[in-house]
Amino acid sequence: MLFLLVLSSCSARDFLTRHLASDLISASSDFKAPQSFLLRTGIVSSKDYPSPEYLVLQNHGWISAASVACPAGLLSPPCWNIVLSPSGVDVVHSSITGGEAAKSSISLPVARRELLGVTGIAKQDNSADVESEWKWVPLNEIGEALYSRDLRYRSSVGFRKYDDGWRLLETPVRSAQTMEDALKNAELIP
Repeated sequence: MLFLLVLSSCSARDFLTRHLASDLISASSDFKAPQSFLLRTGIVSSKDYPSPEYLVLQNHGWISAASVACPAGLLSPPCWNIVLSPSGVDVVHSSITGGEAAKSSISLPVARRELLGVTGIAKQDNSADVESEWKWVPLNEIGEALYSRDLRYRSSVGFRKYDDGWRLLETPVRSAQTMEDALKNAELIP
């Protein structure tokens, strides 16, 4: 009977299992945030072009780039005039909302993360490091070109046990701070 009483007072978040860690990682706003690519068209400096991403877009025939004189205020010659090809216009327009189309800098969502699993948990008192594997899942043609579905990534994230159970650490823990330091290092709560 005592065992049932003790068991009923524990919540599912009291024990950091691989399942709970997977759920907390997958629900994290940082993990759920899509990967974006900032596509700049028009005249750009050589520090922005040629990047590997622009070369991939050019190899797919979605953009073309021509060397041009740098306008006043743009350093790092040479400069490039980047233009979407007709097929590039189709690919970009299928990935954005109408208002974005007229801009010279377009933020394109290209991939999202998929958690493949938790591979290990190292606990010490009320802290833990959780190692997981994940991969990028392309959201559109540009994402397919930039992110391979076959590549896997390994990440390690910190967890901490609070009075209501285990939580994923969104910011580094600052232990043993003075009250003055705690107030100076306070973060705005959205």
